Amino acid sequence: MRMTQWPLCAARALPLRLIENSPRIISARRLHVSPIKQTDGVFKELTEMRVRTPWIEALRKKQEEGIDPTKKSSTPATPSDRDLAPKKMSDSFHRVVIPLAQDPWLLDNYLNASGHIRLGTIFMDLDALSGVIAYKHTGESVTTVTAAVDRITINHPLQELCDLELSGQVTFATGRSSMEISIQVAKAPEEGATVQKEDVLMTCAFTMVSLDPNTKKPVAICPVKVETEEEMRLFALDPNNPLRKPPNTHYMSHTTLSSSQIMQPQYRNRHNFMIFGGYLLKTTFELAFCTAAAFSHSRPTFLSLDPSTFENPVPVGSVLYQKATVAYTEPASSEETSSSKGNNGGKFTRVQIRIDSKVRDIEHGSTTKPTGQFNYTFLVEKDIEVVPQTYEEFMIWVDARRRAERVRGSIDGGKGVGGESGNSEGGREKGRKDDGRGLRITE
Repeated sequence: MRMTQWPLCAARALPLRLIENSPRIISARRLHVSPIKQTDGVFKELTEMRVRTPWIEALRKKQEEGIDPTKKSSTPATPSDRDLAPKKMSDSFHRVVIPLAQDPWLLDNYLNASGHIRLGTIFMDLDALSGVIAYKHTGESVTTVTAAVDRITINHPLQELCDLELSGQVTFATGRSSMEISIQVAKAPEEGATVQKEDVLMTCAFTMVSLDPNTKKPVAICPVKVETEEEMRLFALDPNNPLRKPPNTHYMSHTTLSSSQIMQPQYRNRHNFMIFGGYLLKTTFELAFCTAAAFSHSRPTFLSLDPSTFENPVPVGSVLYQKATVAYTEPASSEETSSSKGNNGGKFTRVQIRIDSKVRDIEHGSTTKPTGQFNYTFLVEKDIEVVPQTYEEFMIWVDARRRAERVRGSIDGGKGVGGESGNSEGGREKGRKDDGRGLRITE
């Protein structure tokens, strides 16, 4: 009896059930006999701890249950009676040794074309390890995601090929949704020995946020219990980390101001049925100004508006919604401080305000359409700082920090509105130095 042999191309199109029951097809597709490596570039041990379900099983479950795990649901999945008792730092400690000096095929994944270690691959391992540590602290009932990388520092460059030890633990958690995980990369010590200071190659810190798997909203986690002097040092480390909240800081969620208004025909453009862009600039600026003033309890000085795009037109008669948030803060430069009016020797801070604008019809029957995002930067005479808490806020904070770096470069370079100095005539004169005073506009 002759068995029917399916062509290889036909096997790809067959239903999954038929493929599972057809051993001839499986053997026909085995093109080599080298051992399967369950890795995506991340060290195998970390991959196995990070990925618990084969992709085909996860995909089948999604299709059978008709539930998309990437979408938000109104039903929480995290138990409300979870044990949130404080945990020791050591409870989440995890250590992995990558045997680069012993396994040439493993080393193959970590070398670049010139034979040096690929730092990007190490970074992947660090993030994977932070996830393992996070779940040891939170348990499996939550979804934990990377919110930010606080810092990665090279302490001692790697000069020789050796096994690497990656280790870390949760070093900061107050019982909210965020935690900080401190990790180090070191030369793997001999059995029974400890890592010496000169063998530490790299240190880093990751900020992780725990979410409900269904609602995607932040959920509370166990706080960290500090017991030793070393743990106290780690807990108090780096006051500039967004997770730490000194007395002069405010949570980002507490800085928002919102407005809603009906678009009247007095502000229409020349085509009669749409609001002209200048009115939107006016309303966003005034809302940003008020937000900066409420945040700092002082009178802000306008520095700049980032490049902005009007995404959708605003019809006459529609309702315009605008939400302002303090997205980022940083100390002002010495030049700004010295040239500010009424400077009494106090500290100044740059404050970046993000305005999200959207529009709906008056019946509220249509889909909300975004009309644009506007990012204003102000100078305030106050030593003040904004702190994000949730995953979404961390993303806003990181984006705003990048914007601030570009704004700072533009202002420090003597560029003002329209690419010239604040004085429209003097800015065009060759060789004239712009002291930045022309940038300071107050409401």
